[in-house]
Order: sequence, then C-alpha cells, then structure tokens
Amino acid sequence: MQAEDASFGAPRLVVATGGLSIAKIGATSFGYDLAGQFGLKIEPPRAALVPLVFSERDRKRWCDLAGVSIEVVASIRGAKRTAKPAFRENMLFTHRGISGPAILQISSYWDGKEPIHLDLAPERNLTAELRERGHRDEASWRLLLREVLPRRFADRWLETYPLTGNSDRALADAERQLHGWEVKPEATEGYGKAEVTAGGIDTNELSAQTLESRKVPGLFFIGEVVDVTGQLGGFNFQWAWASGFCAGQAV
Repeated sequence: MQAEDASFGAPRLVVATGGLSIAKIGATSFGYDLAGQFGLKIEPPRAALVPLVFSERDRKRWCDLAGVSIEVVASIRGAKRTAKPAFRENMLFTHRGISGPAILQISSYWDGKEPIHLDLAPERNLTAELRERGHRDEASWRLLLREVLPRRFADRWLETYPLTGNSDRALADAERQLHGWEVKPEATEGYGKAEVTAGGIDTNELSAQTLESRKVPGLFFIGEVVDVTGQLGGFNFQWAWASGFCAGQAV
C-alpha cells in the first residue's frame, strides 16, 4: 500500500472501511476505490435506511404536519418485483418529507422511481364500522377518521381527499384511498442521514466462509463495504461483527 511518503506491505489485509453513510464521522469511498483497483465488481452504492423527501408540491401540502406520527403499512408493489416488501410500523412527517421506522425500512428497497404505498388504517374496515354505527354522512366519516388517525392529519386528509357522497361507492372509494395512499418521493435525505449504505462489493467476489477476495489472495472485505444490507434492529451491526469474526479466523 502506498502512502504519501512511504509504502507498507502485509501478507493479509482486511478492509473494514464502511460505506458512505454519515461522512461527518469519516465515511469515504476508500474501500470501493481499493476494490475497484483490483477489478472486483461493485454494486452501485446508495443511501439506505434513510428518510424520504417529498416533491415541492407535497412538501407544501403535508410538511407543516412535521412531528405527526401514524402507524402504517409501507410497501412497494412494482410489477417487476417478485418479492413485495411491506413493513407495519410508524411513519413520521418531517419538515421535508417522511421518516420513521416504516419509511426507513422501505427506503432500502426503493429504486428512486417506484411509488411507495401506505396503508393508513391497517386491518380496519371503516365502511363496516360506519355501517354498524348507522351513520354514513361526511360528519360521521370525519369523526371516525379522527379516531383512527391523528386529528391534524385526519383533517388535512379530508381537505385533500374529501368524501364525494354518501353512497356505497363513495365510501368504498374513500376507504380504498386510505388503504392505498400512493406517495412518490422526490429523493432520499442522502448519505448524511442514512443509517447504512446499500450496495458495495459483490458478495460473489468473496469467499462466503472467510470474506477473502477470490481474485486477490490475502485481501479481505468485511462489514458495510460489502453488498450486504440488513433491516432495522441491529442486523447491520451483527453483519459487521460476524463478517469481522470470519475474516479474523482466516487471518
């Protein structure tokens, strides 16, 4: 390895430089650059477990609700997907878009183009609940939404998506909208607020047992610099420790 004024050699080198997330604590592209010098395949890095940013129009519509939290099911239903990830957790409005565990989770699967679907009343059949109460007018619908959702959001929702009548069809359409809100983020908050970096050195380039490069004997890559990304809950820490252990055993 060449430094500014010296060269260093070693029979084995373990690269544990992490990804690009949180540059203020020293994150750089060093690990990717080094792998590229040796011809290893690299999946394009991107921010993951990261808040999402609304378009300017949606920021004006929703972001004064910053701080409001709602339990949702966040999912991506792209036609090309065989697996359709979905997460039932809280969503939080921010000054620029949406965050919270449900959004951080789904952001790792977002390709930057697909819409994100949000079920704002998981496992609730509001039309049936209205029917049981014997009321089907706009006032009853508003009252029910205020029970299910935070009041500020419920009122804003009804301003944006008003009930169009008292018919079965109008109520069905209103409920369908509530269970399938389609959001099209403009971007993520980027590496500065991303908890992890997705992408990195292709796992096919490394030994599954030791994380040693298949092309360059003695060169190991571990942790976030590798194309392995876990969900929330400590899985990324576990991967860092486990991959480090495997490489350590081989070294």
